[in-house]
Amino acid sequence: MQIAELRDYADQRELTGFNIKLLVWCALIIIFDGYDLAVVGIALPVIMADMGVNATSAGFMVSSALFGMMFGALIFGTLADRIGRITSISLCVALFSLGTAASGLVDDPVLFSILRFVAGLGIGGVMPNVVAEMTEFSPKRFRSTLITLMFSGYAIGGLLATLMGKQLLESYGWRPVFFAAAWPALLIPFFSRSLPESINFLVTRGRTDALRRILAGWLPDADIDVSQLVASSDTQTGTVSVRQLFSEQRARNTLMFWIAFFMCLFLVYAVGSWLTKLMLNAGFPLGSSLNLVLSLYFGGMLGAVTGGWLADRLPIKWVALSMFVIAAVAIALVGQAGDLPSALLLFIVAVVGACTIGTQIVVYAFVGQYYPIEISSTGVGWASAAGRSGGIIAPIVIGVLISMNLPLTWNFGLMAIPAVIAALAIWLVTTDNPVKDPAI
Repeated sequence: MQIAELRDYADQRELTGFNIKLLVWCALIIIFDGYDLAVVGIALPVIMADMGVNATSAGFMVSSALFGMMFGALIFGTLADRIGRITSISLCVALFSLGTAASGLVDDPVLFSILRFVAGLGIGGVMPNVVAEMTEFSPKRFRSTLITLMFSGYAIGGLLATLMGKQLLESYGWRPVFFAAAWPALLIPFFSRSLPESINFLVTRGRTDALRRILAGWLPDADIDVSQLVASSDTQTGTVSVRQLFSEQRARNTLMFWIAFFMCLFLVYAVGSWLTKLMLNAGFPLGSSLNLVLSLYFGGMLGAVTGGWLADRLPIKWVALSMFVIAAVAIALVGQAGDLPSALLLFIVAVVGACTIGTQIVVYAFVGQYYPIEISSTGVGWASAAGRSGGIIAPIVIGVLISMNLPLTWNFGLMAIPAVIAALAIWLVTTDNPVKDPAI
Protein backbone atom coordinates (compact mmCIF):
# COMPACT_ATOMS: atom_id res chain seq x y z
CA MET A 1 0.00 0.00 0.00
CA GLN A 2 1.37 3.41 -0.97
CA ILE A 3 1.52 6.02 1.79
CA ALA A 4 -0.33 8.37 -0.57
CA GLU A 5 -3.30 5.97 -0.47
CA LEU A 6 -3.16 5.96 3.32
CA ARG A 7 -3.28 9.76 3.34
CA ASP A 8 -6.20 9.81 0.91
CA TYR A 9 -8.09 7.61 3.34
CA ALA A 10 -7.12 9.74 6.35
CA ASP A 11 -8.08 12.96 4.55
CA GLN A 12 -11.74 11.90 4.45
CA ARG A 13 -12.07 11.31 8.19
CA GLU A 14 -13.59 13.52 10.87
CA LEU A 15 -11.69 15.11 13.73
CA THR A 16 -10.73 12.71 16.51
CA GLY A 17 -9.12 12.89 19.92
CA PHE A 18 -5.80 12.10 18.23
CA ASN A 19 -6.05 15.33 16.19
CA ILE A 20 -7.00 17.42 19.23
CA LYS A 21 -4.13 16.00 21.28
CA LEU A 22 -1.69 16.75 18.47
CA LEU A 23 -3.07 20.29 18.18
CA VAL A 24 -2.62 20.90 21.91
CA TRP A 25 0.99 19.72 21.97
CA CYS A 26 2.00 21.61 18.83
CA ALA A 27 0.21 24.78 19.98
CA LEU A 28 2.01 24.56 23.33
CA ILE A 29 5.36 24.43 21.54
CA ILE A 30 4.39 27.48 19.46
CA ILE A 31 3.30 29.37 22.61
CA PHE A 32 6.77 28.84 24.07
CA ASP A 33 8.29 29.77 20.70
CA GLY A 34 6.21 32.96 20.52
CA TYR A 35 7.17 33.97 24.06
CA ASP A 36 10.87 33.59 23.36
CA LEU A 37 10.60 35.60 20.16
CA ALA A 38 8.43 38.41 21.54
CA VAL A 39 10.24 38.93 24.82
CA VAL A 40 13.02 41.07 23.33
CA GLY A 41 10.63 43.52 21.70
CA ILE A 42 8.73 43.88 24.97
CA ALA A 43 11.85 44.54 27.02
CA LEU A 44 13.88 46.41 24.38
CA PRO A 45 13.60 49.97 25.79
CA VAL A 46 14.73 48.73 29.23
CA ILE A 47 17.55 46.62 27.72
CA MET A 48 18.75 49.63 25.72
CA ALA A 49 18.89 51.77 28.84
CA ASP A 50 20.55 49.03 30.92
CA MET A 51 23.26 48.24 28.36
CA GLY A 52 23.64 51.79 27.07
CA VAL A 53 23.06 51.03 23.39
CA ASN A 54 21.46 53.22 20.73
CA ALA A 55 18.61 52.32 18.40
CA THR A 56 20.85 51.17 15.54
CA SER A 57 22.86 48.84 17.79
CA ALA A 58 19.66 47.57 19.40
CA GLY A 59 18.36 46.73 15.92
CA PHE A 60 21.35 44.46 15.35
CA MET A 61 20.82 42.84 18.77
CA VAL A 62 17.22 42.02 17.88
CA SER A 63 18.21 40.78 14.44
CA SER A 64 20.68 38.26 15.85
CA ALA A 65 17.82 35.99 16.90
CA LEU A 66 16.15 36.43 13.53
CA PHE A 67 19.43 35.60 11.80
CA GLY A 68 19.50 32.42 13.85
CA MET A 69 15.89 31.74 12.88
CA MET A 70 16.79 31.84 9.20
CA PHE A 71 19.47 29.19 9.68
CA GLY A 72 17.26 27.22 12.06
CA ALA A 73 14.38 27.03 9.59
CA LEU A 74 16.76 26.00 6.82
CA ILE A 75 18.71 23.45 8.85
CA PHE A 76 15.98 21.82 10.93
CA GLY A 77 13.32 21.96 8.22
CA THR A 78 15.53 19.94 5.90
CA LEU A 79 17.22 17.86 8.61
CA ALA A 80 13.85 16.62 9.88
CA ASP A 81 13.34 14.69 6.65
CA ARG A 82 16.53 12.78 7.53
CA ILE A 83 16.71 12.47 11.34
CA GLY A 84 12.97 12.60 12.08
CA ARG A 85 10.68 15.41 13.10
CA ILE A 86 10.50 14.52 16.77
CA THR A 87 14.26 14.64 17.27
CA SER A 88 14.35 17.91 15.35
CA ILE A 89 11.55 19.44 17.44
CA SER A 90 13.20 18.34 20.72
CA LEU A 91 16.52 19.91 19.75
CA CYS A 92 14.77 23.15 18.79
CA VAL A 93 12.87 23.43 22.08
CA ALA A 94 16.13 22.95 24.00
CA LEU A 95 17.89 25.63 21.96
CA PHE A 96 15.25 28.34 22.20
CA SER A 97 14.30 27.84 25.87
CA LEU A 98 17.83 27.59 27.28
CA GLY A 99 19.27 30.17 24.86
CA THR A 100 16.66 32.77 25.86
CA ALA A 101 17.09 32.12 29.58
CA ALA A 102 20.88 32.42 29.28
CA SER A 103 20.45 35.80 27.55
CA GLY A 104 19.11 37.16 30.83
CA LEU A 105 22.44 36.45 32.54
CA VAL A 106 24.64 38.72 30.43
CA ASP A 107 25.51 42.42 30.35
CA ASP A 108 27.49 42.58 27.12
CA PRO A 109 25.53 43.39 23.92
CA VAL A 110 27.74 41.10 21.80
CA LEU A 111 27.31 38.09 24.11
CA PHE A 112 23.60 38.85 24.33
CA SER A 113 23.43 38.78 20.53
CA ILE A 114 25.28 35.44 20.35
CA LEU A 115 22.88 33.83 22.81
CA ARG A 116 19.90 35.25 20.93
CA PHE A 117 21.33 33.71 17.75
CA VAL A 118 21.42 30.33 19.50
CA ALA A 119 17.84 30.77 20.67
CA GLY A 120 16.87 31.83 17.15
CA LEU A 121 18.11 28.53 15.73
CA GLY A 122 15.48 26.76 17.79
CA ILE A 123 12.74 29.36 17.30
CA GLY A 124 13.05 29.19 13.53
CA GLY A 125 13.71 25.47 13.31
CA VAL A 126 10.63 24.33 15.17
CA MET A 127 8.10 26.13 12.93
CA PRO A 128 8.40 24.09 9.70
CA ASN A 129 8.36 20.88 11.71
CA VAL A 130 5.14 21.52 13.59
CA VAL A 131 3.52 22.71 10.34
CA ALA A 132 4.52 19.40 8.75
CA GLU A 133 3.14 17.49 11.76
CA MET A 134 -0.25 19.15 11.52
CA THR A 135 -0.33 18.87 7.73
CA GLU A 136 0.41 15.15 7.70
CA PHE A 137 -2.00 14.05 10.41
CA SER A 138 -4.96 16.44 9.98
CA PRO A 139 -8.08 15.65 7.89
CA LYS A 140 -8.00 17.72 4.74
CA ARG A 141 -11.12 19.81 5.31
CA PHE A 142 -9.97 20.81 8.81
CA ARG A 143 -6.30 21.28 7.95
CA SER A 144 -6.12 25.07 7.54
CA THR A 145 -8.16 25.64 10.69
CA LEU A 146 -6.00 23.31 12.77
CA ILE A 147 -2.74 24.78 11.48
CA THR A 148 -3.85 28.35 12.11
CA LEU A 149 -5.25 27.44 15.54
CA MET A 150 -1.88 25.95 16.35
CA PHE A 151 -0.06 29.05 15.17
CA SER A 152 -2.35 31.30 17.19
CA GLY A 153 -0.11 30.04 19.99
CA TYR A 154 2.53 32.41 18.61
CA ALA A 155 0.29 35.37 19.48
CA ILE A 156 -0.59 33.82 22.85
CA GLY A 157 3.13 33.61 23.58
CA GLY A 158 3.45 37.29 22.69
CA LEU A 159 0.54 38.09 25.00
CA LEU A 160 2.20 36.17 27.84
CA ALA A 161 5.49 37.98 27.26
CA THR A 162 3.72 41.35 27.31
CA LEU A 163 1.80 40.50 30.49
CA MET A 164 5.04 39.38 32.14
CA GLY A 165 6.64 42.63 31.02
CA LYS A 166 3.84 44.74 32.48
CA GLN A 167 4.24 42.94 35.81
CA LEU A 168 8.03 42.82 36.05
CA LEU A 169 9.79 45.40 33.88
CA GLU A 170 9.30 48.55 35.94
CA SER A 171 9.89 46.85 39.33
CA TYR A 172 12.41 44.09 38.61
CA GLY A 173 13.97 44.90 35.24
CA TRP A 174 14.17 42.78 32.12
CA ARG A 175 16.12 39.73 33.30
CA PRO A 176 13.33 37.78 35.10
CA VAL A 177 11.23 37.97 31.93
CA PHE A 178 14.02 36.06 30.14
CA PHE A 179 14.60 33.55 32.94
CA ALA A 180 10.98 32.43 32.67
CA ALA A 181 11.77 30.99 29.23
CA ALA A 182 13.82 28.11 30.69
CA TRP A 183 11.14 25.80 31.99
CA PRO A 184 9.80 24.47 28.61
CA ALA A 185 13.04 22.49 28.36
CA LEU A 186 11.65 20.28 31.13
CA LEU A 187 8.78 19.23 28.85
CA ILE A 188 11.00 17.83 26.09
CA PRO A 189 10.54 14.19 27.24
CA PHE A 190 6.76 14.65 27.08
CA PHE A 191 6.94 16.11 23.56
CA SER A 192 9.10 13.20 22.45
CA ARG A 193 6.62 10.61 23.71
CA SER A 194 3.43 12.39 22.67
CA LEU A 195 4.09 13.62 19.12
CA PRO A 196 3.79 11.15 16.21
CA GLU A 197 6.78 10.68 13.93
CA SER A 198 6.43 11.12 10.17
CA ILE A 199 4.98 8.00 8.53
CA ASN A 200 7.44 8.27 5.62
CA PHE A 201 10.37 8.46 8.04
CA LEU A 202 9.25 5.37 9.95
CA VAL A 203 8.51 3.36 6.79
CA THR A 204 11.90 4.07 5.22
CA ARG A 205 13.62 2.91 8.42
CA GLY A 206 11.46 -0.16 8.94
CA ARG A 207 10.21 0.89 12.39
CA THR A 208 7.04 -1.20 12.27
CA ASP A 209 6.34 -1.14 16.02
CA ALA A 210 6.28 2.67 16.05
CA LEU A 211 4.07 2.64 12.94
CA ARG A 212 1.55 0.34 14.62
CA ARG A 213 1.39 2.57 17.70
CA ILE A 214 0.76 5.70 15.62
CA LEU A 215 -1.81 4.06 13.36
CA ALA A 216 -3.65 2.67 16.39
CA GLY A 217 -4.25 6.21 17.59
CA TRP A 218 -4.55 7.97 14.24
CA LEU A 219 -6.63 5.46 12.25
CA PRO A 220 -7.81 2.86 14.80
CA ASP A 221 -10.51 1.37 12.55
CA ALA A 222 -8.28 0.96 9.47
CA ASP A 223 -7.07 -2.53 8.59
CA ILE A 224 -3.51 -1.77 7.51
CA ASP A 225 -0.57 -4.13 7.22
CA VAL A 226 2.31 -1.81 8.13
CA SER A 227 4.82 -4.20 6.58
CA GLN A 228 3.23 -3.48 3.20
CA LEU A 229 3.41 0.33 3.41
CA VAL A 230 5.58 1.80 0.66
CA ALA A 231 7.14 5.28 0.79
CA SER A 232 7.68 7.49 -2.24
CA SER A 233 10.84 6.96 -4.29
CA ASP A 234 12.28 10.26 -3.02
CA THR A 235 12.00 9.37 0.65
CA GLN A 236 13.15 5.81 0.01
CA THR A 237 16.42 7.02 -1.43
CA GLY A 238 16.79 9.98 0.96
CA THR A 239 17.13 12.46 -1.90
CA VAL A 240 14.70 15.11 -0.66
CA SER A 241 16.30 18.40 -1.68
CA VAL A 242 15.57 22.01 -2.49
CA ARG A 243 15.65 21.18 -6.22
CA GLN A 244 12.27 19.53 -5.86
CA LEU A 245 10.75 22.87 -4.83
CA PHE A 246 11.51 24.11 -8.37
CA SER A 247 10.57 20.95 -10.27
CA GLU A 248 7.23 19.97 -11.83
CA GLN A 249 6.17 23.58 -12.55
CA ARG A 250 6.69 24.75 -8.95
CA ALA A 251 9.46 27.31 -9.62
CA ARG A 252 7.33 30.45 -10.00
CA ASN A 253 5.16 29.68 -6.99
CA THR A 254 8.18 28.83 -4.85
CA LEU A 255 9.74 32.23 -5.64
CA MET A 256 6.47 34.05 -4.95
CA PHE A 257 6.09 32.25 -1.63
CA TRP A 258 9.62 33.30 -0.70
CA ILE A 259 8.88 36.95 -1.52
CA ALA A 260 5.61 36.86 0.42
CA PHE A 261 7.35 35.29 3.41
CA PHE A 262 10.15 37.88 3.25
CA MET A 263 7.71 40.80 3.28
CA CYS A 264 5.37 39.27 5.82
CA LEU A 265 8.10 38.54 8.34
CA PHE A 266 9.57 41.98 7.73
CA LEU A 267 6.23 43.38 8.90
CA VAL A 268 5.89 41.03 11.87
CA TYR A 269 9.33 41.80 13.28
CA ALA A 270 9.37 45.49 12.38
CA VAL A 271 6.14 46.09 14.29
CA GLY A 272 6.70 43.51 17.04
CA SER A 273 10.27 44.62 17.81
CA TRP A 274 9.82 48.38 17.71
CA LEU A 275 6.19 49.21 18.53
CA THR A 276 6.94 49.82 22.21
CA LYS A 277 9.90 52.10 21.47
CA LEU A 278 8.10 53.99 18.69
CA MET A 279 5.16 54.72 20.98
CA LEU A 280 7.49 55.82 23.78
CA ASN A 281 9.21 58.19 21.35
CA ALA A 282 5.80 59.54 20.32
CA GLY A 283 5.07 60.50 23.93
CA PHE A 284 3.07 57.49 25.10
CA PRO A 285 3.93 56.20 28.63
CA LEU A 286 5.37 52.68 29.02
CA GLY A 287 2.08 51.26 30.33
CA SER A 288 0.10 52.60 27.36
CA SER A 289 2.75 51.40 24.93
CA LEU A 290 2.60 47.88 26.37
CA ASN A 291 -1.21 47.99 26.14
CA LEU A 292 -0.79 48.57 22.40
CA VAL A 293 1.53 45.58 22.21
CA LEU A 294 -1.10 43.50 24.04
CA SER A 295 -3.63 44.64 21.46
CA LEU A 296 -1.20 43.70 18.65
CA TYR A 297 -0.82 40.11 19.87
CA PHE A 298 -4.49 39.75 20.78
CA GLY A 299 -5.31 40.79 17.24
CA GLY A 300 -2.73 38.31 15.95
CA MET A 301 -4.45 35.50 17.83
CA LEU A 302 -7.88 36.45 16.46
CA GLY A 303 -6.44 36.92 12.96
CA ALA A 304 -4.91 33.45 13.00
CA VAL A 305 -8.14 31.77 14.07
CA THR A 306 -10.32 33.82 11.72
CA GLY A 307 -7.89 33.41 8.83
CA GLY A 308 -7.83 29.65 9.30
CA TRP A 309 -11.61 29.47 9.45
CA LEU A 310 -11.89 31.49 6.24
CA ALA A 311 -9.14 29.49 4.52
CA ASP A 312 -11.11 26.27 5.04
CA ARG A 313 -14.16 27.85 3.38
CA LEU A 314 -12.66 30.17 0.76
CA PRO A 315 -9.60 29.87 -1.50
CA ILE A 316 -6.65 30.31 0.85
CA LYS A 317 -4.81 32.43 -1.73
CA TRP A 318 -7.47 35.15 -1.65
CA VAL A 319 -7.73 35.05 2.12
CA ALA A 320 -3.98 35.75 2.44
CA LEU A 321 -4.04 38.44 -0.27
CA SER A 322 -6.96 40.31 1.35
CA MET A 323 -5.28 40.23 4.76
CA PHE A 324 -2.10 41.76 3.34
CA VAL A 325 -4.10 44.60 1.75
CA ILE A 326 -5.87 45.33 5.05
CA ALA A 327 -2.51 45.23 6.84
CA ALA A 328 -1.11 47.93 4.55
CA VAL A 329 -3.99 50.28 5.32
CA ALA A 330 -3.98 49.61 9.07
CA ILE A 331 -0.21 50.07 9.46
CA ALA A 332 -0.35 53.41 7.68
CA LEU A 333 -3.18 54.51 10.01
CA VAL A 334 -1.09 53.78 13.12
CA GLY A 335 1.15 56.61 11.98
CA GLN A 336 -1.71 58.95 12.91
CA ALA A 337 -1.62 57.71 16.54
CA GLY A 338 -1.37 61.19 18.04
CA ASP A 339 -4.67 62.24 16.43
CA LEU A 340 -6.66 59.08 17.17
CA PRO A 341 -8.83 58.27 20.21
CA SER A 342 -7.16 55.64 22.38
CA ALA A 343 -9.91 53.05 21.80
CA LEU A 344 -9.70 53.47 18.03
CA LEU A 345 -5.90 53.22 18.12
CA LEU A 346 -6.11 49.99 20.12
CA PHE A 347 -8.54 48.60 17.52
CA ILE A 348 -6.31 49.58 14.58
CA VAL A 349 -3.26 48.02 16.22
CA ALA A 350 -5.29 44.84 16.78
CA VAL A 351 -6.10 44.83 13.05
CA VAL A 352 -2.37 45.21 12.35
CA GLY A 353 -1.71 42.16 14.51
CA ALA A 354 -4.49 40.19 12.86
CA CYS A 355 -3.23 40.95 9.36
CA THR A 356 0.51 40.53 9.98
CA ILE A 357 0.89 37.80 12.61
CA GLY A 358 -2.37 36.22 11.48
CA THR A 359 -1.45 36.39 7.80
CA GLN A 360 1.95 34.87 8.46
CA ILE A 361 0.16 31.85 9.88
CA VAL A 362 -2.24 31.63 6.92
CA VAL A 363 0.71 31.75 4.50
CA TYR A 364 2.44 28.96 6.46
CA ALA A 365 -0.72 26.89 5.97
CA PHE A 366 -0.82 27.80 2.26
CA VAL A 367 2.77 26.67 1.70
CA GLY A 368 2.33 23.54 3.83
CA GLN A 369 -0.62 22.47 1.69
CA TYR A 370 0.94 23.40 -1.63
CA TYR A 371 3.90 21.01 -1.56
CA PRO A 372 3.59 17.20 -1.54
CA ILE A 373 3.91 15.89 2.01
CA GLU A 374 7.21 14.15 1.19
CA ILE A 375 8.90 17.54 0.76
CA SER A 376 6.61 19.68 2.93
CA SER A 377 9.17 20.14 5.73
CA THR A 378 11.75 21.20 3.15
CA GLY A 379 9.28 23.49 1.36
CA VAL A 380 8.09 25.23 4.51
CA GLY A 381 11.64 25.35 5.86
CA TRP A 382 13.06 27.12 2.82
CA ALA A 383 10.13 29.53 2.57
CA SER A 384 10.55 30.29 6.25
CA ALA A 385 14.30 30.78 5.78
CA ALA A 386 13.61 33.25 2.97
CA GLY A 387 11.20 35.03 5.29
CA ARG A 388 13.74 35.18 8.08
CA SER A 389 15.98 37.34 5.94
CA GLY A 390 13.15 39.87 5.93
CA GLY A 391 12.86 39.49 9.67
CA ILE A 392 16.61 40.03 10.07
CA ILE A 393 16.57 43.23 8.05
CA ALA A 394 13.43 44.69 9.65
CA PRO A 395 14.73 45.58 13.15
CA ILE A 396 17.88 47.08 11.65
CA VAL A 397 15.98 49.18 9.11
CA ILE A 398 13.50 50.44 11.71
CA GLY A 399 16.33 51.10 14.15
CA VAL A 400 18.01 53.30 11.53
CA LEU A 401 14.69 55.08 10.87
CA ILE A 402 14.28 55.77 14.57
CA SER A 403 17.81 57.16 14.80
CA MET A 404 16.87 59.56 11.96
CA ASN A 405 14.06 61.03 14.11
CA LEU A 406 11.50 60.74 11.32
CA PRO A 407 7.86 61.62 12.08
CA LEU A 408 5.69 58.74 13.25
CA THR A 409 3.65 59.05 10.05
CA TRP A 410 6.75 58.38 7.94
CA ASN A 411 7.85 55.40 10.03
CA PHE A 412 4.54 53.59 9.71
CA GLY A 413 3.94 54.72 6.13
CA LEU A 414 7.21 53.11 5.08
CA MET A 415 6.34 49.99 7.07
CA ALA A 416 3.15 49.58 5.02
CA ILE A 417 5.03 49.13 1.72
CA PRO A 418 6.09 45.49 2.34
CA ALA A 419 2.42 44.54 2.86
CA VAL A 420 1.62 45.81 -0.64
CA ILE A 421 4.51 43.83 -2.15
CA ALA A 422 3.44 40.68 -0.28
CA ALA A 423 -0.11 41.06 -1.64
CA LEU A 424 1.26 41.26 -5.18
CA ALA A 425 3.39 38.14 -4.67
CA ILE A 426 0.43 36.12 -3.41
CA TRP A 427 -1.65 37.38 -6.34
CA LEU A 428 0.97 35.94 -8.72
CA VAL A 429 0.82 32.46 -7.13
CA THR A 430 -0.99 30.03 -9.42
CA THR A 431 -3.16 27.35 -7.83
CA ASP A 432 -3.49 25.12 -10.87
CA ASN A 433 -0.48 22.99 -9.89
CA PRO A 434 -0.81 19.69 -11.79
CA VAL A 435 0.89 17.80 -8.97
CA LYS A 436 -1.41 18.87 -6.17
CA ASP A 437 -5.15 19.23 -5.74
CA PRO A 438 -6.14 22.56 -7.37
CA ALA A 439 -8.56 23.20 -4.50
CA ILE A 440 -5.76 24.77 -2.49
